[in-house]
Amino acid sequence: MHRFNGWGMGGMACMVAAAAMGCANQEAAMSRECTEPAKVQRFGSVIGIRKENIEEYKRLHAAAWPGVLAKIRECNIRNYSIFLAEVRPDEYYLFSYFEYVGDDLAKEIEEKMKTDETTRKWWSYTDPLQEPVPTRREGEWWHTIEEVFHTD
Repeated sequence: MHRFNGWGMGGMACMVAAAAMGCANQEAAMSRECTEPAKVQRFGSVIGIRKENIEEYKRLHAAAWPGVLAKIRECNIRNYSIFLAEVRPDEYYLFSYFEYVGDDLAKEIEEKMKTDETTRKWWSYTDPLQEPVPTRREGEWWHTIEEVFHTD
């Protein structure tokens, strides 16, 4: 995503709107609603993966389906990454990180992502490769983990 003074594209839209107002109103517009960046919530999660499934998982994600990527973006998920770690010999986990810029992640997942035919088909390939961790909460597939530190 392109950035302008750390605001992302929303900040650019504010700049354009302020410019359209004329010089007298630009400063007031910029100092009010346009100077605050969008609210960002950070999420981390973890799930297991068996060694024999790693190459297939990597292959799928190297050619992620455009419809799945579009749905992720439509659900206001940004800066999404999945990392692989061998935490003990022959014990592998996937760690995911993303930023959410909407108002209700659970609602977007339920109403947009879980009902999307392309995403559901994608999950039919990826889910069998994953092994949920035993400490996950009721209803979780990927176990949401606590953020203990952040700095910009």
